[in-house]
Amino acid sequence: MFWPMLAIALGFLGIAVLGILGIRVFIEAQRLGREVTRTTERINRAAEDLEKAATDLARTGEALR
Repeated sequence: MFWPMLAIALGFLGIAVLGILGIRVFIEAQRLGREVTRTTERINRAAEDLEKAATDLARTGEALR
């Protein structure tokens, strides 16, 4: 009777550990998603600034002709 009870206890413990690890993976995936969103917004802002600077530079170049 000892071995079946030990097997059940170890099985439950294994499932509990997998559940905890699954929760940690989920939290880290959410954190990564937020970081990707933040980085994408920064890249978009930088691209807009670069486009604006290029437009201003093109206007300045046309004015010098």
